Amino acid sequence: MIERKGVFTFRNRDVIIIGEDVKPGDQAAEFEVLNQDFEAIKGLASTVGKVRIIAAVPSLETSVCDRETRRFNQEAANLSKDVAVLVVSMDLPYTQKRWCGAAGIDQVTVVSDANHKEFGPRYGVLLKEIGVFRRAIFVVDKKGFITYAAYMPVLGDEPNYEEVIAAARKLV
Repeated sequence: MIERKGVFTFRNRDVIIIGEDVKPGDQAAEFEVLNQDFEAIKGLASTVGKVRIIAAVPSLETSVCDRETRRFNQEAANLSKDVAVLVVSMDLPYTQKRWCGAAGIDQVTVVSDANHKEFGPRYGVLLKEIGVFRRAIFVVDKKGFITYAAYMPVLGDEPNYEEVIAAARKLV
């Protein structure tokens, strides 16, 4: 995997990103992750035939990731059943399960890349030195192509929710 420096800073220091940024038009890479019961699933295959919104977040235990995941859970309730929302982090599955239960998350699928470590490098979000993701959001069409990709320039920045939802709705 390629390592890139000079793209992202964390606490005022340059950090290495593992993987290339993906962009609209790219074929979305399959990735294996763990669900909250520690079962391995394929992220794209498990949502085949659907439009996917995939959010990469550093950790559900942070205020911004908490807010983002709750917002997508709320938005997902108003989306077509042809749209799947996945939130991917490096949090361990039992941490995710506890957090989702406490937060009432029931409309999005929250999965962990902590074991397989495939998603982070394949989508250009893994921060090597600290072992978490930089925040990013992707929309993947029913054929498996990326139609929307946004990488937040600062870890605390949130995605443009309206833009993401509009991009997904346009594909249904």
